[in-house]
Amino acid sequence: MEGVGGGDGTSAASLDQWRQFSRLFQIYLDKTTPHAVYRWIGTAALVFLYALRVYYIQGFYIVSYGLGIYILNLLIGFLSPLVDPELEPSDGPLLPTKGSDEFKPFIRRLPEFKFWYAITKAFIISFLMTFFSMFDVPVFWPILLCYWFVLFALTMKRQIMHMVKYRYVPFNIGKQKYGGKKSSAGSSSSGSRAD
Repeated sequence: MEGVGGGDGTSAASLDQWRQFSRLFQIYLDKTTPHAVYRWIGTAALVFLYALRVYYIQGFYIVSYGLGIYILNLLIGFLSPLVDPELEPSDGPLLPTKGSDEFKPFIRRLPEFKFWYAITKAFIISFLMTFFSMFDVPVFWPILLCYWFVLFALTMKRQIMHMVKYRYVPFNIGKQKYGGKKSSAGSSSSGSRAD
């Protein structure tokens, strides 16, 4: 009986430690949210380390192929609107289909932070997998690389056709700048020239 009670205390303590670690991890993860450039630089360094390890070992091509397919899937979610007008007619905000339609902001199906977090986790897991020889399945890697490029090209073609059909651009480059005071000053000076 005592062994059973002692086991519960140990598991409760380890569960409490796990919760504390999870909270601490979430706090630090939340602090990285506004620093997108630094997050992506860190991920780029991780990608470089992974590529260097795979190149040095000359193996784990099937892990890299699976990683590439997963990243392609994430990229599609990142480039797609939250509500696809082709699949789900909705009463909520839709993408404008005509020039006279009201502007509605593009809302991604997979937000940038979740996109970054999923890619970073995928590279960490893939990097850790390179330390276990059971994941090093011998394959002829040029075939996998060609197949991935074909999948990428076909998927991007379909996504670009969807963007053209529903007239949306999944990228916003900063805040929109309107003429404001400069354009009103320019129009008043051109009006005075006409007088």
